[in-house]
Amino acid sequence: MVALGLLAGCARFQSQPISPAQTATRLDSRTLDNPDLKRFLQRNLHREWTNWPASSWDFDMLTLAAFYYHPSLEVARADWRVAAGGIKTAGEWLNPTATWSLIHEPVPGANPWIPGLVLDLPIETAGKRRIRTDQARHLSESARFNVATAAWQVRSQVRASVLDFVAARERVELLQHQAVLRQDFVARLQQELQAGAISSVELNAARLALIRSRADLTDAQRLLAEARPQLAGALGLQASTLEGVDVRFDFTPPATAEALTASQARRVALLGRADILGALADYAAAQSALQLEVAKQWPDIHLAPGYYWNAGSAGENDWQIGATVELPLLNQHKGAIAEATARREASAARFLALQSKVMTDIDIAVASFRAGQANLAAIQELATAQAAQERTIKEQLQAGAVDRLELLTADVELNAADLTRLDAQVKLQQALGALEEAVQRPLDLPPAIFEPEPGSAH
Repeated sequence: MVALGLLAGCARFQSQPISPAQTATRLDSRTLDNPDLKRFLQRNLHREWTNWPASSWDFDMLTLAAFYYHPSLEVARADWRVAAGGIKTAGEWLNPTATWSLIHEPVPGANPWIPGLVLDLPIETAGKRRIRTDQARHLSESARFNVATAAWQVRSQVRASVLDFVAARERVELLQHQAVLRQDFVARLQQELQAGAISSVELNAARLALIRSRADLTDAQRLLAEARPQLAGALGLQASTLEGVDVRFDFTPPATAEALTASQARRVALLGRADILGALADYAAAQSALQLEVAKQWPDIHLAPGYYWNAGSAGENDWQIGATVELPLLNQHKGAIAEATARREASAARFLALQSKVMTDIDIAVASFRAGQANLAAIQELATAQAAQERTIKEQLQAGAVDRLELLTADVELNAADLTRLDAQVKLQQALGALEEAVQRPLDLPPAIFEPEPGSAH
Protein backbone atom coordinates (compact mmCIF):
# COMPACT_ATOMS: atom_id res chain seq x y z
CA MET A 1 0.00 0.00 0.00
CA VAL A 2 2.85 2.37 0.79
CA ALA A 3 4.40 1.68 -2.60
CA LEU A 4 1.06 2.28 -4.35
CA GLY A 5 0.70 5.58 -2.51
CA LEU A 6 4.17 6.67 -3.55
CA LEU A 7 3.51 5.74 -7.16
CA ALA A 8 0.23 7.66 -7.14
CA GLY A 9 2.15 10.86 -6.31
CA CYS A 10 4.58 10.50 -9.21
CA ALA A 11 4.48 12.85 -12.18
CA ARG A 12 3.17 11.41 -15.41
CA PHE A 13 4.68 11.87 -18.85
CA GLN A 14 2.68 13.91 -21.33
CA SER A 15 3.79 13.86 -24.95
CA GLN A 16 3.99 17.25 -26.68
CA PRO A 17 4.99 16.63 -30.29
CA ILE A 18 6.03 19.57 -32.48
CA SER A 19 4.27 20.10 -35.80
CA PRO A 20 6.44 22.07 -38.24
CA ALA A 21 3.34 23.14 -40.17
CA GLN A 22 1.66 24.54 -37.04
CA THR A 23 4.78 26.36 -35.83
CA ALA A 24 5.30 27.86 -39.30
CA THR A 25 1.69 29.07 -39.27
CA ARG A 26 2.19 30.70 -35.88
CA LEU A 27 5.34 32.46 -37.15
CA ASP A 28 3.49 33.73 -40.22
CA SER A 29 0.66 35.05 -38.06
CA ARG A 30 2.92 37.39 -36.06
CA THR A 31 2.14 41.02 -36.88
CA LEU A 32 2.68 44.51 -35.50
CA ASP A 33 -1.07 45.07 -35.05
CA ASN A 34 -1.36 42.38 -32.37
CA PRO A 35 -3.53 43.72 -29.46
CA ASP A 36 -1.34 41.84 -26.97
CA LEU A 37 1.71 43.60 -28.39
CA LYS A 38 -0.09 46.92 -27.92
CA ARG A 39 -0.65 46.18 -24.25
CA PHE A 40 2.99 45.11 -23.91
CA LEU A 41 4.16 48.41 -25.42
CA GLN A 42 1.83 50.50 -23.28
CA ARG A 43 2.94 48.75 -20.11
CA ASN A 44 6.65 49.17 -20.80
CA LEU A 45 6.75 52.54 -22.57
CA HIS A 46 4.03 54.17 -20.44
CA ARG A 47 2.37 55.47 -23.59
CA GLU A 48 -1.17 55.17 -24.90
CA TRP A 49 -2.25 54.52 -28.49
CA THR A 50 -5.78 55.62 -29.29
CA ASN A 51 -5.33 54.51 -32.91
CA TRP A 52 -3.95 51.04 -33.43
CA PRO A 53 -1.92 49.85 -35.23
CA ALA A 54 0.52 52.68 -34.70
CA SER A 55 0.98 55.07 -37.62
CA SER A 56 4.78 55.05 -37.19
CA TRP A 57 7.29 52.94 -35.28
CA ASP A 58 10.39 54.36 -33.61
CA PHE A 59 13.41 52.48 -32.29
CA ASP A 60 12.05 52.00 -28.76
CA MET A 61 8.79 50.54 -30.06
CA LEU A 62 10.57 48.20 -32.45
CA THR A 63 12.95 47.06 -29.70
CA LEU A 64 10.04 46.05 -27.48
CA ALA A 65 8.40 44.32 -30.44
CA ALA A 66 11.60 42.30 -30.82
CA PHE A 67 11.57 41.51 -27.09
CA TYR A 68 8.00 40.28 -27.55
CA TYR A 69 8.60 38.15 -30.63
CA HIS A 70 12.27 37.22 -31.07
CA PRO A 71 12.83 33.48 -30.53
CA SER A 72 16.36 33.80 -29.15
CA LEU A 73 14.99 35.42 -25.99
CA GLU A 74 12.63 32.52 -25.42
CA VAL A 75 15.58 30.14 -25.84
CA ALA A 76 17.50 32.07 -23.17
CA ARG A 77 14.46 32.09 -20.87
CA ALA A 78 14.02 28.34 -21.37
CA ASP A 79 17.67 27.75 -20.48
CA TRP A 80 17.15 29.83 -17.35
CA ARG A 81 14.14 27.72 -16.37
CA VAL A 82 16.25 24.59 -16.84
CA ALA A 83 19.01 26.00 -14.64
CA ALA A 84 16.48 27.13 -12.02
CA GLY A 85 15.06 23.61 -11.96
CA GLY A 86 18.56 22.37 -11.18
CA ILE A 87 18.38 24.15 -7.80
CA LYS A 88 15.50 21.93 -6.74
CA THR A 89 17.28 18.85 -8.03
CA ALA A 90 20.50 19.73 -6.20
CA GLY A 91 18.66 20.28 -2.92
CA GLU A 92 16.83 16.97 -2.93
CA TRP A 93 17.72 14.39 -0.32
CA LEU A 94 19.06 11.05 -1.48
CA ASN A 95 16.36 8.39 -1.52
CA PRO A 96 16.76 5.28 0.63
CA THR A 97 16.62 1.90 -1.06
CA ALA A 98 14.97 -1.31 0.05
CA THR A 99 16.12 -4.81 -0.80
CA TRP A 100 13.71 -7.72 -0.36
CA SER A 101 15.18 -11.20 -0.32
CA LEU A 102 14.32 -14.86 0.30
CA ILE A 103 16.81 -17.15 1.98
CA HIS A 104 16.37 -20.93 1.62
CA GLU A 105 17.28 -22.74 4.84
CA PRO A 106 16.02 -26.37 5.03
CA VAL A 107 14.65 -26.98 8.53
CA PRO A 108 12.72 -30.20 9.28
CA GLY A 109 9.10 -29.44 9.98
CA ALA A 110 9.37 -25.70 9.18
CA ASN A 111 9.08 -23.38 6.20
CA PRO A 112 12.50 -23.42 4.49
CA TRP A 113 12.07 -19.88 3.06
CA ILE A 114 13.15 -16.95 5.20
CA PRO A 115 11.89 -13.58 3.89
CA GLY A 116 13.95 -10.49 4.64
CA LEU A 117 14.05 -6.76 4.11
CA VAL A 118 17.25 -4.66 4.14
CA LEU A 119 17.20 -0.85 3.88
CA ASP A 120 19.97 1.42 2.65
CA LEU A 121 19.76 4.85 4.32
CA PRO A 122 22.32 7.22 2.72
CA ILE A 123 23.77 10.05 4.82
CA GLU A 124 25.73 12.73 2.98
CA THR A 125 28.61 14.19 4.90
CA ALA A 126 30.70 17.38 4.76
CA GLY A 127 27.77 19.56 3.63
CA LYS A 128 27.71 18.16 0.07
CA ARG A 129 23.99 18.87 -0.41
CA ARG A 130 24.43 22.52 0.60
CA ILE A 131 27.46 22.95 -1.65
CA ARG A 132 25.66 21.28 -4.55
CA THR A 133 22.70 23.63 -4.05
CA ASP A 134 25.00 26.66 -4.00
CA GLN A 135 26.54 25.55 -7.27
CA ALA A 136 23.10 25.17 -8.86
CA ARG A 137 22.12 28.66 -7.66
CA HIS A 138 25.22 30.15 -9.25
CA LEU A 139 24.48 28.38 -12.53
CA SER A 140 20.89 29.63 -12.41
CA GLU A 141 22.17 33.16 -11.80
CA SER A 142 24.49 32.83 -14.79
CA ALA A 143 21.56 31.70 -16.95
CA ARG A 144 19.52 34.68 -15.75
CA PHE A 145 22.28 37.06 -16.84
CA ASN A 146 22.40 35.24 -20.17
CA VAL A 147 18.80 36.33 -20.71
CA ALA A 148 19.88 39.96 -20.26
CA THR A 149 22.83 39.39 -22.60
CA ALA A 150 20.51 37.89 -25.22
CA ALA A 151 18.22 40.91 -24.83
CA TRP A 152 21.14 43.24 -25.51
CA GLN A 153 22.11 41.24 -28.57
CA VAL A 154 18.54 41.52 -29.86
CA ARG A 155 18.50 45.26 -29.15
CA SER A 156 21.82 45.73 -30.96
CA GLN A 157 20.54 43.81 -33.98
CA VAL A 158 17.36 45.89 -34.04
CA ARG A 159 19.29 49.14 -33.75
CA ALA A 160 21.68 48.24 -36.56
CA SER A 161 18.83 47.01 -38.76
CA VAL A 162 16.67 50.10 -38.16
CA LEU A 163 19.65 52.34 -38.90
CA ASP A 164 20.44 50.48 -42.13
CA PHE A 165 16.81 50.54 -43.24
CA VAL A 166 16.19 54.25 -42.56
CA ALA A 167 19.58 55.26 -43.99
CA ALA A 168 18.96 53.20 -47.15
CA ARG A 169 15.53 54.78 -47.54
CA GLU A 170 16.88 58.32 -47.18
CA ARG A 171 19.77 57.55 -49.52
CA VAL A 172 17.33 56.33 -52.16
CA GLU A 173 15.34 59.57 -51.84
CA LEU A 174 18.48 61.71 -52.18
CA LEU A 175 19.75 59.72 -55.17
CA GLN A 176 16.36 59.92 -56.86
CA HIS A 177 16.52 63.69 -56.51
CA GLN A 178 20.11 63.65 -57.78
CA ALA A 179 19.11 61.67 -60.86
CA VAL A 180 16.36 64.20 -61.64
CA LEU A 181 18.80 67.09 -61.22
CA ARG A 182 21.44 65.50 -63.45
CA GLN A 183 18.83 64.65 -66.07
CA ASP A 184 17.77 68.29 -66.13
CA PHE A 185 21.43 69.29 -66.20
CA VAL A 186 22.08 67.11 -69.28
CA ALA A 187 19.02 68.55 -71.01
CA ARG A 188 20.29 72.08 -70.40
CA LEU A 189 23.73 71.21 -71.72
CA GLN A 190 22.18 69.75 -74.87
CA GLN A 191 20.55 73.11 -75.47
CA GLU A 192 23.90 74.82 -74.86
CA LEU A 193 25.59 72.45 -77.31
CA GLN A 194 23.00 73.17 -80.02
CA ALA A 195 23.59 76.86 -79.45
CA GLY A 196 27.35 76.32 -79.83
CA ALA A 197 28.09 77.58 -76.30
CA ILE A 198 29.84 74.37 -75.12
CA SER A 199 31.69 71.43 -76.58
CA SER A 200 30.48 67.81 -76.70
CA VAL A 201 33.11 66.93 -74.07
CA GLU A 202 31.20 68.79 -71.37
CA LEU A 203 27.94 67.12 -72.41
CA ASN A 204 29.52 63.65 -72.39
CA ALA A 205 30.93 64.25 -68.90
CA ALA A 206 27.47 65.22 -67.65
CA ARG A 207 25.96 62.12 -69.27
CA LEU A 208 28.53 59.90 -67.54
CA ALA A 209 27.70 61.56 -64.23
CA LEU A 210 24.01 60.84 -64.87
CA ILE A 211 24.77 57.18 -65.61
CA ARG A 212 26.79 56.89 -62.37
CA SER A 213 23.97 58.54 -60.45
CA ARG A 214 21.43 56.05 -61.83
CA ALA A 215 23.77 53.17 -60.99
CA ASP A 216 24.15 54.48 -57.45
CA LEU A 217 20.37 54.71 -57.20
CA THR A 218 19.95 51.12 -58.35
CA ASP A 219 22.47 49.94 -55.78
CA ALA A 220 20.77 51.97 -53.04
CA GLN A 221 17.41 50.46 -53.98
CA ARG A 222 18.99 47.00 -53.71
CA LEU A 223 20.29 47.81 -50.23
CA LEU A 224 16.85 49.07 -49.21
CA ALA A 225 15.23 45.89 -50.48
CA GLU A 226 17.71 43.82 -48.45
CA ALA A 227 17.34 46.00 -45.35
CA ARG A 228 13.61 45.30 -45.01
CA PRO A 229 13.85 41.51 -44.43
CA GLN A 230 16.93 42.05 -42.26
CA LEU A 231 14.93 44.38 -40.02
CA ALA A 232 12.02 41.93 -39.96
CA GLY A 233 14.37 39.13 -38.96
CA ALA A 234 15.80 41.25 -36.15
CA LEU A 235 12.24 41.67 -34.88
CA GLY A 236 11.40 37.99 -35.18
CA LEU A 237 8.84 38.70 -37.92
CA GLN A 238 8.36 37.94 -41.59
CA ALA A 239 9.42 40.53 -44.18
CA SER A 240 5.84 41.00 -45.42
CA THR A 241 4.89 42.30 -41.96
CA LEU A 242 6.82 45.53 -42.56
CA GLU A 243 5.13 46.36 -45.86
CA GLY A 244 3.73 49.86 -45.54
CA VAL A 245 5.12 50.34 -42.01
CA ASP A 246 6.60 53.80 -41.36
CA VAL A 247 9.90 53.28 -39.52
CA ARG A 248 11.54 56.26 -37.83
CA PHE A 249 15.02 56.77 -36.41
CA ASP A 250 16.48 59.82 -34.66
CA PHE A 251 19.96 60.60 -35.96
CA THR A 252 20.68 63.08 -33.16
CA PRO A 253 23.03 61.60 -30.51
CA PRO A 254 21.85 62.02 -26.90
CA ALA A 255 23.58 64.66 -24.80
CA THR A 256 24.68 61.97 -22.35
CA ALA A 257 26.75 60.28 -25.06
CA GLU A 258 28.46 63.51 -26.02
CA ALA A 259 29.62 64.07 -22.42
CA LEU A 260 30.48 60.44 -21.61
CA THR A 261 34.16 59.74 -20.91
CA ALA A 262 35.97 56.46 -21.42
CA SER A 263 36.58 56.08 -17.67
CA GLN A 264 32.89 56.53 -16.91
CA ALA A 265 31.95 54.02 -19.60
CA ARG A 266 34.43 51.46 -18.26
CA ARG A 267 33.14 51.86 -14.72
CA VAL A 268 29.52 51.35 -15.75
CA ALA A 269 30.36 48.40 -17.99
CA LEU A 270 32.64 46.55 -15.57
CA LEU A 271 30.10 46.88 -12.76
CA GLY A 272 26.90 46.27 -14.66
CA ARG A 273 27.35 44.37 -17.92
CA ALA A 274 25.22 41.22 -17.88
CA ASP A 275 27.90 39.02 -19.44
CA ILE A 276 30.46 40.16 -16.83
CA LEU A 277 28.04 39.42 -14.01
CA GLY A 278 27.26 36.09 -15.67
CA ALA A 279 30.97 35.28 -15.87
CA LEU A 280 31.27 36.04 -12.16
CA ALA A 281 28.40 33.63 -11.50
CA ASP A 282 30.15 31.00 -13.63
CA TYR A 283 33.31 31.45 -11.58
CA ALA A 284 31.32 31.08 -8.35
CA ALA A 285 29.79 27.88 -9.73
CA ALA A 286 33.25 26.56 -10.62
CA GLN A 287 34.41 27.37 -7.12
CA SER A 288 31.44 25.50 -5.64
CA ALA A 289 32.25 22.56 -7.91
CA LEU A 290 35.79 22.50 -6.51
CA GLN A 291 34.45 22.75 -2.98
CA LEU A 292 32.16 19.80 -3.69
CA GLU A 293 35.01 17.65 -5.00
CA VAL A 294 37.05 18.47 -1.88
CA ALA A 295 34.08 17.52 0.29
CA LYS A 296 33.82 14.19 -1.52
CA GLN A 297 37.05 13.18 0.18
CA TRP A 298 34.81 12.58 3.18
CA PRO A 299 32.91 9.41 2.33
CA ASP A 300 29.16 9.23 2.68
CA ILE A 301 27.68 6.76 5.16
CA HIS A 302 25.10 4.16 4.20
CA LEU A 303 23.17 2.68 7.12
CA ALA A 304 21.78 -0.79 6.40
CA PRO A 305 19.19 -1.96 8.95
CA GLY A 306 17.54 -5.29 8.09
CA TYR A 307 14.85 -7.63 9.28
CA TYR A 308 14.37 -11.38 8.63
CA TRP A 309 11.32 -13.43 9.67
CA ASN A 310 12.87 -16.77 10.59
CA ALA A 311 10.20 -19.27 11.50
CA GLY A 312 12.78 -21.92 12.20
CA SER A 313 14.60 -20.02 14.96
CA ALA A 314 13.57 -19.69 18.50
CA GLY A 315 12.82 -15.99 18.34
CA GLU A 316 11.30 -16.13 14.84
CA ASN A 317 12.65 -12.61 14.20
CA ASP A 318 16.20 -11.66 13.21
CA TRP A 319 17.42 -8.09 13.15
CA GLN A 320 20.59 -6.69 11.67
CA ILE A 321 22.28 -3.33 11.51
CA GLY A 322 25.17 -2.39 9.29
CA ALA A 323 26.94 0.55 7.75
CA THR A 324 28.84 1.04 4.48
CA VAL A 325 31.66 3.54 4.10
CA GLU A 326 33.91 4.05 1.08
CA LEU A 327 37.53 3.27 1.87
CA PRO A 328 39.88 5.76 0.15
CA LEU A 329 42.61 3.20 -0.45
CA LEU A 330 43.08 3.22 -4.22
CA ASN A 331 42.51 6.96 -4.73
CA GLN A 332 41.84 9.96 -2.56
CA HIS A 333 39.76 11.85 -5.13
CA LYS A 334 42.81 13.86 -6.18
CA GLY A 335 42.12 13.55 -9.90
CA ALA A 336 38.64 15.06 -9.64
CA ILE A 337 39.96 17.82 -7.39
CA ALA A 338 42.70 18.64 -9.90
CA GLU A 339 40.13 18.83 -12.72
CA ALA A 340 37.85 21.08 -10.68
CA THR A 341 40.81 23.31 -9.80
CA ALA A 342 41.74 23.62 -13.45
CA ARG A 343 38.13 24.46 -14.38
CA ARG A 344 38.09 27.20 -11.75
CA GLU A 345 41.33 28.62 -13.15
CA ALA A 346 39.89 28.46 -16.67
CA SER A 347 36.76 30.29 -15.49
CA ALA A 348 38.91 32.99 -13.91
CA ALA A 349 40.91 33.32 -17.14
CA ARG A 350 37.71 33.69 -19.18
CA PHE A 351 36.50 36.39 -16.80
CA LEU A 352 39.75 38.36 -17.12
CA ALA A 353 39.72 37.95 -20.91
CA LEU A 354 36.14 39.26 -21.04
CA GLN A 355 37.04 42.25 -18.86
CA SER A 356 40.01 43.05 -21.08
CA LYS A 357 37.90 42.79 -24.24
CA VAL A 358 35.19 45.03 -22.80
CA MET A 359 37.73 47.69 -21.82
CA THR A 360 39.31 47.59 -25.28
CA ASP A 361 35.91 47.73 -26.99
CA ILE A 362 34.94 50.76 -24.90
CA ASP A 363 38.17 52.63 -25.70
CA ILE A 364 37.71 51.92 -29.42
CA ALA A 365 34.03 52.87 -29.34
CA VAL A 366 34.65 56.13 -27.50
CA ALA A 367 37.47 57.07 -29.88
CA SER A 368 35.33 56.18 -32.89
CA PHE A 369 32.40 58.19 -31.53
CA ARG A 370 34.59 61.26 -30.91
CA ALA A 371 36.06 60.99 -34.41
CA GLY A 372 32.56 60.62 -35.84
CA GLN A 373 31.44 63.74 -33.99
CA ALA A 374 34.33 65.76 -35.43
CA ASN A 375 33.76 64.39 -38.92
CA LEU A 376 30.03 65.17 -38.84
CA ALA A 377 30.69 68.69 -37.54
CA ALA A 378 33.07 69.40 -40.45
CA ILE A 379 30.66 67.96 -43.01
CA GLN A 380 27.77 69.85 -41.45
CA GLU A 381 29.73 73.06 -41.84
CA LEU A 382 30.35 72.25 -45.50
CA ALA A 383 26.68 71.43 -46.10
CA THR A 384 25.61 74.67 -44.43
CA ALA A 385 27.97 76.66 -46.65
CA GLN A 386 26.69 74.77 -49.70
CA ALA A 387 23.08 75.55 -48.77
CA ALA A 388 23.96 79.23 -48.35
CA GLN A 389 25.63 79.21 -51.75
CA GLU A 390 22.56 77.64 -53.33
CA ARG A 391 20.30 80.32 -51.81
CA THR A 392 22.61 83.06 -53.12
CA ILE A 393 22.50 81.65 -56.64
CA LYS A 394 18.69 81.47 -56.46
CA GLU A 395 18.59 85.14 -55.58
CA GLN A 396 20.98 85.95 -58.43
CA LEU A 397 18.84 83.91 -60.83
CA GLN A 398 15.79 85.92 -59.87
CA ALA A 399 17.81 89.09 -60.48
CA GLY A 400 18.96 87.79 -63.88
CA ALA A 401 22.63 87.71 -62.91
CA VAL A 402 23.07 83.95 -63.54
CA ASP A 403 21.38 81.34 -65.69
CA ARG A 404 19.49 78.15 -64.79
CA LEU A 405 22.53 75.99 -65.46
CA GLU A 406 24.46 77.55 -62.58
CA LEU A 407 21.57 76.91 -60.22
CA LEU A 408 21.42 73.28 -61.31
CA THR A 409 25.14 72.98 -60.61
CA ALA A 410 24.63 74.38 -57.11
CA ASP A 411 21.68 72.02 -56.52
CA VAL A 412 23.76 69.00 -57.56
CA GLU A 413 26.56 70.06 -55.22
CA LEU A 414 24.09 70.60 -52.37
CA ASN A 415 22.63 67.13 -53.00
CA ALA A 416 26.11 65.63 -52.90
CA ALA A 417 26.74 67.43 -49.59
CA ASP A 418 23.50 65.97 -48.20
CA LEU A 419 24.61 62.48 -49.22
CA THR A 420 27.97 63.00 -47.54
CA ARG A 421 26.25 64.26 -44.40
CA LEU A 422 23.97 61.23 -44.36
CA ASP A 423 26.99 58.92 -44.55
CA ALA A 424 28.62 60.80 -41.67
CA GLN A 425 25.44 60.56 -39.59
CA VAL A 426 25.25 56.82 -40.21
CA LYS A 427 28.88 56.31 -39.21
CA LEU A 428 28.35 58.35 -36.04
CA GLN A 429 25.26 56.31 -35.16
CA GLN A 430 27.16 53.08 -35.81
CA ALA A 431 29.85 54.25 -33.40
CA LEU A 432 27.17 55.20 -30.89
CA GLY A 433 25.64 51.74 -31.22
CA ALA A 434 29.03 50.13 -30.64
CA LEU A 435 29.49 52.29 -27.55
CA GLU A 436 26.07 51.34 -26.18
CA GLU A 437 26.78 47.67 -26.83
CA ALA A 438 30.16 47.94 -25.09
CA VAL A 439 28.58 49.59 -22.05
CA GLN A 440 25.35 47.56 -22.26
CA ARG A 441 23.42 50.59 -21.17
CA PRO A 442 21.23 52.94 -23.26
CA LEU A 443 23.07 56.24 -23.56
CA ASP A 444 19.87 58.29 -23.47
CA LEU A 445 19.52 57.57 -19.74
CA PRO A 446 19.89 60.41 -17.21
CA PRO A 447 23.52 61.57 -16.87
CA ALA A 448 23.58 60.58 -13.18
CA ILE A 449 23.61 56.93 -14.25
CA PHE A 450 27.12 57.40 -15.65
CA GLU A 451 28.54 59.60 -12.93
CA PRO A 452 31.06 58.07 -10.51
CA GLU A 453 29.79 57.05 -7.12
CA PRO A 454 30.86 59.28 -4.22
CA GLY A 455 34.34 58.35 -3.07
CA SER A 456 35.10 56.21 -6.12
CA ALA A 457 38.22 56.67 -8.22
CA HIS A 458 37.83 58.53 -11.49
